[in-house]
Amino acid sequence: MIPTLHTDRLTLRPPRWDDFEAYAAFRASPRTATVGGPFDRREAFTQLCAILGHWALRGYGRWMVADRETDAPVGIVGLYYPEGWPEPELAWSVFDAAEGHGYAYEAALDARAYAYDTLAWSTLISAVDPNNTRSVALAKRLDCAQEAPFQHEVHGTLHIWRHPTSVEGLG
Repeated sequence: MIPTLHTDRLTLRPPRWDDFEAYAAFRASPRTATVGGPFDRREAFTQLCAILGHWALRGYGRWMVADRETDAPVGIVGLYYPEGWPEPELAWSVFDAAEGHGYAYEAALDARAYAYDTLAWSTLISAVDPNNTRSVALAKRLDCAQEAPFQHEVHGTLHIWRHPTSVEGLG
């Protein structure tokens, strides 16, 4: 049910149990502060299960991003539309050791192409905490346009970044 996508360096695939240690370590890190973290192992397990459940409920979701050569998990990227969100989002998280290699950009381009080309969506946002400077930089690199902020009851003010349409530029 969950498709596997490939880029030059990455595989976007369903999460597996052997990804849990890397995922739990990331979710326990201070880097998750902009999304309500850090989280303990129990919470990380529930969140990983929710990633899989999102696919079952919505028919799309986030992938585990893995190094194409080693299959080691390097992050989570994909389509996300939880209850209370203004519209579907392209979301990304890169694990600590994988930061700075352009993985989020590469995976986000592929996930965005999937949304436009396979799902035939015409628009897509990313909701970014304004204090998450790396995600703000990635939204800009993806040619997103900043729109009015979104006030979330748990995460506070999130800036909405509108992705270019499929016609305007998919890397």
